[in-house]
Amino acid sequence: MEEKEFALNDIVEMKKPHPCGVNKWKIIRLGMDIRIKCEGCGHSVMLARREFAKKMKKVLEKHEK
Repeated sequence: MEEKEFALNDIVEMKKPHPCGVNKWKIIRLGMDIRIKCEGCGHSVMLARREFAKKMKKVLEKHEK
């Protein structure tokens, strides 16, 4: 399986949209677990890194340093 590249503050698209209807998430914490925040309603979710990599579709916007 290919290794997906993502970093803190990137905007990503997940395989399934959030119940609010938006499918843009911002990565707000990286570590063993990854916390993402819905760009539509602001709800945040914490996922294990392996689970996040499986559910992430693609990076929409890379964070500029």
